[in-house]
Amino acid sequence: MDIEALHEGNREAWNRTARGGYAGGIEEDVERLRAGGTNLMEPELRILHDLREWCDRAIHLQCSHGSDALSLWKLGAKEVVGVDISEEMIAAAQRKSELLGAPARWIRSDVLQTPHELDCTADLVHTGRGAICWMMDLDAWSNVVFRLLKPGGKLLLFEGHPLDFAWDTEASTLRLAEGTSYFVPRPGPERGFPYNAALRVEPDRPVQLTSRIWTMGEIVTSVIRAGLRIELLEEYPEPFWNQFPNIPEAELRRMPHTFALVAFRDT
Repeated sequence: MDIEALHEGNREAWNRTARGGYAGGIEEDVERLRAGGTNLMEPELRILHDLREWCDRAIHLQCSHGSDALSLWKLGAKEVVGVDISEEMIAAAQRKSELLGAPARWIRSDVLQTPHELDCTADLVHTGRGAICWMMDLDAWSNVVFRLLKPGGKLLLFEGHPLDFAWDTEASTLRLAEGTSYFVPRPGPERGFPYNAALRVEPDRPVQLTSRIWTMGEIVTSVIRAGLRIELLEEYPEPFWNQFPNIPEAELRRMPHTFALVAFRDT
């Protein structure tokens, strides 16, 4: 498996998606952050609390258009660094931080090749909400997290629950999608978001988009194997996007749709 080539295909898909407007309304995002709003969800806010007390630098891996990273700054991080494979997303993040006057640095890079100059500089590494499904090598990802953290530094992974990729997204009740198993490893072609968004931008060009769904066991084991100590693993009924539009909320909340993992680098 040529991981670099698969990630490069994803980079181009996200660039096309950004050109189609997914990078968000820059001015609207800036005004929301300036007014005290946030792009983080309640579990993230509760776990992180007040970053002013302990976070000199927060690094957001797969930072997309930057609103999550800038929300970490608004939460009290003295400096934020965002890393993303898409130069279009990085450009949007840069514009937002300029308008806000935020102490932010943006790096266009495959996360697995995050520059070593950032090693041992992060009090917090944050990522999630549709991030690790684009990583074809989870152990390599965990090793990057470890090397970025200072001793005593914290990882917060807030991510979609891997079970959600086994359910039928078109059904009106929770049921397994035809031919799907939680335990079947893939990378494989992705035909959900942002495939259609990228295709709309350039309908005559194929979209090479690949995802890989990691089980909870694989995620936890990879983080431990990298040398991090897990302190918290929580599951939540709240989804982070409208993945199941036809299922009533009361039924949807009977199953987990997001989770948070907090781990520390001790030495």
